[in-house]
Order: sequence, then structure tokens, then C-alpha cells
Amino acid sequence: MSTRRSQNPKHFRCYSFSSIPNPSPVMPSLLVFSGGTAFNGVVEELKNFTTCVAHVLPVSDDGGSTAEIVRVLGGPAVGDIRSRCLRLADKSSSEAVAVRRLLGHRLPLDSRQAKSEWYDIVEGEHLLWTGVSKPYRETIRAFLVYFQNQILQRSDESFCFSNGSIGNFFFAGARTFFQSLDAAIFLFSRVSDIPSESLVLPVISTNDRLTLGCELWDGTIIRGQNEISHPTKGYMEPVNKESSSFPALPSRIKRVFYMSSEGQNLLHEVFPAANPSVLDQLRNVDCVVYAMGSLFTSICPSLVLIGIGEIISSRSCPKVLLLNGTRDRETSGFSASCFVTAITDALNRTYGNPHNCLANLPSQYINTVLVPKGGEIPIDVQRLAAQGIFNVIVVDSIHDPKAGVVFDPKSLIQAVVDVIGRYTTTNLTAVV
Repeated sequence: MSTRRSQNPKHFRCYSFSSIPNPSPVMPSLLVFSGGTAFNGVVEELKNFTTCVAHVLPVSDDGGSTAEIVRVLGGPAVGDIRSRCLRLADKSSSEAVAVRRLLGHRLPLDSRQAKSEWYDIVEGEHLLWTGVSKPYRETIRAFLVYFQNQILQRSDESFCFSNGSIGNFFFAGARTFFQSLDAAIFLFSRVSDIPSESLVLPVISTNDRLTLGCELWDGTIIRGQNEISHPTKGYMEPVNKESSSFPALPSRIKRVFYMSSEGQNLLHEVFPAANPSVLDQLRNVDCVVYAMGSLFTSICPSLVLIGIGEIISSRSCPKVLLLNGTRDRETSGFSASCFVTAITDALNRTYGNPHNCLANLPSQYINTVLVPKGGEIPIDVQRLAAQGIFNVIVVDSIHDPKAGVVFDPKSLIQAVVDVIGRYTTTNLTAVV
């Protein structure tokens, strides 16, 4: 049963799964801005509602095995893209499960054990190949072998396989072979049998390395996604994203931007173009979603590009923010309205080149906020109202041992269904 908070029933509602009507048989289309981790937990449930989803992901990750690939071979980071592709991969047959298991495998942390296991895999002798038919085996292995040859050609660079992702290695082999990230995604999508209407789109279509930087309010410049959100002691160290694991930033983040691969300050800022496919999808989808996750290093890198804010602000459709259940190093002290302000500033490019700035209102970018029940982010309703956001919906949550309070996937997707349904109904009524 749905309930209403007495503090401001005009725009603060609470929904549980049982209160949401059944979805329409017609699949709506969504575009989701996300990173490669937090939204993965609801991808399976989202597929039960619609597979017409464009997943837009950044290509600036510089941690884990992705960092090692970029260090030796260059090119964009593929870790987040590989992670989402695996979540979307088919699981309806034993072979599909076997392919997913192979491409989702990580090598041991010990570098010698990792290298030994890698050779077993690339030579086709590892048990992970069990259940993979000859056509799939030959296709996947061909690009793993190509990747191996590429790193051997870099005789001046010693590649570390520790904690390496086989899916990342496959992606890197395909990208370097085709000299195209889009072609590599297409191949991965076909090998893992992702529905053709489900798109995994890098926000920047490039074959070059991209580095994320951020400017703090005290003027400090930080280079690299990992250094901003979860600094580690070494490239291959497993990432623990719990906020308590890292020292606080000396100041809040003012903005994120892209910089040249060797750049260290604002003089090295670069302005890559947004992927045209992302812009095309934005013009046509039924709903835009800003997913939960690392606000400044997973979401905002996709929003600061020219064209993104222009199109979103011009659209008349649900524009939904999925609020985090916990704070992290990037959002210490944030309330819900702070998340809205950060997204608005990114889309407006408020603190970037003054010739590229927009002046759109928060409500032109976000018209609905979904909140996980019991989350630790304060919901400052009056401030959200001042920003023009009146549709604030509390959704059932669960407790994840590592991530803390997160959305209950079924309740979250049904809440999105309701938002789209009510918006469609309102528009149809207005037309009539």
C-alpha cells in the first residue's frame, strides 16, 4: 500500500512493490547514464520490464586490470563496458552460461599464478572452455591470442596479469584488431548474445586514451578517476569502494573534466565530442535515467560533453534521478538537492569554458527523484521544491553487506514503470 509523508504530501510519496500497477505490454525505451558497478544490480530486473535500453557508460576508468591494459596498449578504458555487457549477456542455455563464465573470469592476485592460468586459457587448455562450442571457442580464443601478441610486441613493457579480467582482455584484443571500440562492443554483444535492442554505448567513441580530472572548490586539481573516488596503492590492487576506506577530499568537487593523457592541470583540459549514437538515442527515448553510483566519476563524465545538456533540456519526458543509499568520498555531506545541483552544473557545464555554458534550470534536467527507503542521504524536500522538483518517491530498499542501503531491484523497476505510465497518461489526457 502506498503512503504519504505528512510533512509535504504535495510532492513526497512512498511506494512499495505491491503498490505499482502492471507494466504496459509495449516496451518503452530508456537511456541510462551509469558506471559499471552500482546499476548492475538492477539490470536483470530491468530486462523483465524492457530490453529497449541504451546503457551509456564512461571510458575513463583507470583502475584494476583496465589500467594495466591502458598502460601497455593505450586506448580507452573498457572495464565498465565489459561489466555491463556481461550483465546483459544471455543465460538461457548451458553454452551461454559457459561463455559468460569465461568472459567474467578473473585471474588470481598472485602474478605468477595469474600468468600461468592465463597461458592455460589462451592455449585453450583451461577448464573454463568446458561447454563452449568450437565456433565460439575459436572466435573468443582468436582475440585472446591477438591480445597476447599485442602485449608481447611491447617488449619495453612488462604486462602484469594479476587480477586480470578475461573479458577485458577479449575486449582489448578486439579493439586493437578492429581499431574501433564500437566494433569491439558489437563483437562482444554478439558473442554474449545480448538482445539487439539493448545498446551498450561508450559516451565517447574513441580509440584513444582518456583521462578524467576534477577541480575542487579549494582549487586543487586531481588527475585520474581512481585518485578522485577510491585511490589505491597500485594498479592491480582490488578496489574497495566503501567511503570509510579512504581519506576525505580536502574540499568538495567543483567539476570534472577531461585532460590530455599526460596533463596535470587545467591548461591540459581537452574537449572530446560526445558519441553521436548517444545523442541520437537521447533525442528519441521515452525516459532518461541518471543511475545511482559514483556521482562525479561514473555519472558526470557522461554529462559534461557538449550536446548532452542541450538535448536533455529540450525533451519532454520523465527524467529520473536514482539517489544513492549511502555517501562516498565524492559526496560527503551531500543532501538530495546537492546531487541535483551537481548534475545540473555538469549538464550546464557551469564552471567550464564560458563560451560553452548553458543556463538551464534543474527541473529541465530532472523531474523525478527516486529514493531508497532508509538511505543516509538527507531528502531536503523544500530545497528540491525550490529547484522545481516535486516528484520525490521513496522506494523499498535492501541492505547489501558491502554497499549498504540499496534499492530493492524489483521495487525500483516497478517505480520507474509507474513514473513512465503516469507521464504517458498525463500527456495523452492533455492531447485529448
